[in-house]
Amino acid sequence: MTVLVTGATGRVGWHVARILREGGQRVRAAMRGADASVGWQESVPFSFTDPTTWDAAFTGVDRMFLMRPPHLGNVRRDMLPALERARQLGVRRMVLLSLQGAERNPVVPHHALEKWLRESDLEWTFVRAAFFMQNLSTTHASAIRDRSRIVLPAGRGRTAFVDVRDVASVAALALSEDRHVGRAYTLTGSQALTYAEVADLIGAELGRPVRYVPTGPLRYLRAARADGMAWGMALVTLALYTTCRLGFADGLTDDVRTLLGREPIDFSRFAHDERAAWLPAPNAQPATTA
Repeated sequence: MTVLVTGATGRVGWHVARILREGGQRVRAAMRGADASVGWQESVPFSFTDPTTWDAAFTGVDRMFLMRPPHLGNVRRDMLPALERARQLGVRRMVLLSLQGAERNPVVPHHALEKWLRESDLEWTFVRAAFFMQNLSTTHASAIRDRSRIVLPAGRGRTAFVDVRDVASVAALALSEDRHVGRAYTLTGSQALTYAEVADLIGAELGRPVRYVPTGPLRYLRAARADGMAWGMALVTLALYTTCRLGFADGLTDDVRTLLGREPIDFSRFAHDERAAWLPAPNAQPATTA
């Protein structure tokens, strides 16, 4: 059995590929051409929008970890043709990295992917993840590191954060075990936290104050664009934070605990493991909390 992992250089895909390989499975890492020779026993250049990359990626594969690239919003145009080709070439199971609540929200691209898989003759599993803890150590790392602030339009809402390592562990199970076919899992941590609480937990790990600063949607969009975020991504993240602000992002489940047989990774452990992302460079000026 060969498993194709799309997004193998991403936060979830990298861990999925690692876990599968450690379990003795044959993994083919699909990634952008510039990265396709780095760090994997078998890797292929791949793009959902480049048909010349499809056959080499899909041939000989029977299972696939499917992750939507963030910049692809029109999945019917940009992803489904590649997935249909994968089906034609013998891929029989797809494990989709989806979003918490995607089944009820036709606006998010994952909804269309779930619909296509349900209506196909493929085996499928949906891994619907809550908001990644690792967004704080990547997307928002510079604001925390340089200004000791988290500036988001999330109000006082709570978010059921999940660690990407738990998400990857469940995805690897679904790729390895038949009992997960036709199942949809919603993965959260064990706590629903406000961003003020998140700031306090990160500050406790760093030994310095970190503040959460609520902001409005327009100010957030301007700041995101000024930081180089693409319009599509800025709008998607705004929608996610708005969901939090309105109180729709705090739902907790036991799926991680049930599937993995242990407690989900909590935010304090995540902050400890990722603390280097928020440490200033040796010659940087001291951060201000103003």
